[in-house]
Amino acid sequence: MTDDAPQVRYPAAVHTREPTHERPEHVVLVGDGQMALVLADILSVRRTQTTILSPFEAEAARLSGSRTSVRLPGFRLDPAIMVTADAARLSTASLVVCAIPTQFIRATFARVGAAIPGGVPVVSVAKGIETDTFRLPCDILDEILNRGRGCPSPIAALSGPTIAAELARRLPAALVAASPDAALAARLQATFTSPWTRIYQSDDLVGVELAGACKNVIAIAAGVIDGMGLGMNTKSALLARGLAEIARVGVALGGRLETFFGITGVGDLATTCFAPEGRNRSFGEALARGGSPDAILAQMTSVVEGVPTSRALVRVARERGIELPICEAVAAMVYDGLDPREALRQLMSRATGPERIG
Repeated sequence: MTDDAPQVRYPAAVHTREPTHERPEHVVLVGDGQMALVLADILSVRRTQTTILSPFEAEAARLSGSRTSVRLPGFRLDPAIMVTADAARLSTASLVVCAIPTQFIRATFARVGAAIPGGVPVVSVAKGIETDTFRLPCDILDEILNRGRGCPSPIAALSGPTIAAELARRLPAALVAASPDAALAARLQATFTSPWTRIYQSDDLVGVELAGACKNVIAIAAGVIDGMGLGMNTKSALLARGLAEIARVGVALGGRLETFFGITGVGDLATTCFAPEGRNRSFGEALARGGSPDAILAQMTSVVEGVPTSRALVRVARERGIELPICEAVAAMVYDGLDPREALRQLMSRATGPERIG
């Protein structure tokens, strides 16, 4: 962090509860985006050996030299953190973090996964659904890393309302470590706890991942509302009904209803829909102002996960008979050219009935 980073400051070293395993952690973060950087910052405060494994040699060289990101003003990566594009670094990892956008996880880990020792846990911070397969990030990792392996890697997720620009400023945040393995969830809780991050545990891996994926689609709709200047009444109603859709599809696919009303559900949804930095919200705002989806995406420097996720959700909803009118409207705006004002008219003219959650 630079000296002029705004607001909250914390000391360089913090002594907190150590992870419950035998050897010191070496955490390898696969990915060089904003979440990889801010998680590395948390680990540096804990004095955890940390490596950022970039998929691109040129970006690895740039980040290793500059220690900065144009998307995180004021942020500086700790000098102790190694940045490399050499996948061999994974061979000494005790914990691997997948910080790759969902649509690129399969290709990336097919290339580097063989270097991960058997039995080493892999935790995903990606939020999305693979379009062609309807696989969640942890499903993809399990397929790539554990198929045919005698010593499989335990898979987990770390999720929550985490705008990277705020984490870069070390503002307080809460996340959830999700795994059916309670010991692994506890280990992740210990590893990523810091003075500005509070980690909760959950065994509802499916619910946590679905909440993180679906909220991006609702955030696009929230951005459309902002772009059309429809006000807070409209936006709050959207969040409430959007949450109902998230819970509906989440429970149908195996998540627990209470998960969607917690940190990774309503908490992440609210942050994504209201934060100015939210890329899904920003995409929706530009869409409402007349931009074409392809042109908007071409100008953005980050992956907009809600775009492919909207199409995946509509497909599974139709296959299973799940009612998702907001998600369907988003997909129609993005892929079918539906005008945002016509989408609003269609949503407002739907038949009324009792409020239903889940």
